[in-house]
Amino acid sequence: MVETSDFLVVGGGIAGASAAWALAPLGTVRLLEREDQPGYHTTGRSAALFTETYGNRVIRRLTSAGRAFFEDPPDGFCASPLLSPRGTLLIARSDQRAAVARALAETPTGAPPPERLDSAEACARNPALDPAYVAQALFEPGAEDIDVDALHQGFLRGLRARGGALVPRAEVGALSRRAGLWQAETRAGAFAAPILVNAAGAWADEIAALAGLAPVGLVPKRRTAFLFDPPPALDPGPWPATIDIEEQFYFKPDAGRILGSPADETPSPPCDAQPEELDIAIGVDRIQQATRLSVPRIARAWAGLRSFVADKTPVVGFDPGTEGFFWLAGQGGYGIQTAPALARTTAALIEHATLPADLEAAGLTPATLAPERLR
Repeated sequence: MVETSDFLVVGGGIAGASAAWALAPLGTVRLLEREDQPGYHTTGRSAALFTETYGNRVIRRLTSAGRAFFEDPPDGFCASPLLSPRGTLLIARSDQRAAVARALAETPTGAPPPERLDSAEACARNPALDPAYVAQALFEPGAEDIDVDALHQGFLRGLRARGGALVPRAEVGALSRRAGLWQAETRAGAFAAPILVNAAGAWADEIAALAGLAPVGLVPKRRTAFLFDPPPALDPGPWPATIDIEEQFYFKPDAGRILGSPADETPSPPCDAQPEELDIAIGVDRIQQATRLSVPRIARAWAGLRSFVADKTPVVGFDPGTEGFFWLAGQGGYGIQTAPALARTTAALIEHATLPADLEAAGLTPATLAPERLR
């Protein structure tokens, strides 16, 4: 027996959950998730920040377009705020001054520009920094921590309230287009809909292959993170998230500990990513060079996959090679902060073939995101 709906969304991470939530007012939605619980891979391993100085021009505009949602989510969406104050400090050595200028030039129109700090001012913001290492910095006071679980669960809860359903343990094994419907054979049964949204994260090109479609060149890249304890005399709680201006490493407070990363981007097949000892060692070394911190022991380490296409811009739109196959992929490491805007974009492109008005006003077009730009 085949269960038919108006939309099938493949992938229950933040991209799929938010898109399914946004599509539910337009028709019945089934959200197909391969794991027992949604968000097991990238979404559940994210140390997300809301920052408008992160990513390329398109990413920054998508992020800015989501600020209103994060600050004032719909009634009943969550029980506590999605954002909490943090601030972001982009630090630069003396040989990285050009990167500081580029970051300032790329601030989105309408977003508050970051504050330019000298070495002493940067070290006052984060007293763990070594003033001999930091020549200057940019401080973004409006950057905030995102409660990833609250955001993800809000979309899933909202999907159910709008009549949609999450189907766990529904890994797609076959796809075909018959009689105007995409038919998906999964471990949880057979499902069909005229429109299929491919939000499968690192597996998105594999889903396209099952549909007989060309890939968009998605490359999953491993990102490592680890936790360590601060020195007894230092309280990291008030520190901003501190990021190398060229994203060679970062560290931020995390529940009394310090979360660090070498900001690695190691190509990987789609998998349950695991941390490598070398990447942890590189991250520790870079943090120790930039700070007065010592990292004698790692409390915990993990890794996740961030999936990119060649231009590091999300792929959002119908595939030109067939009917009803919609891409929502390639969010890279920006999927949490861009989720509200990309969910609205998905629903608008499917319903009207246009972008939301605020994104068009920001200079984006459907062609900016369309899969055919990569072919």
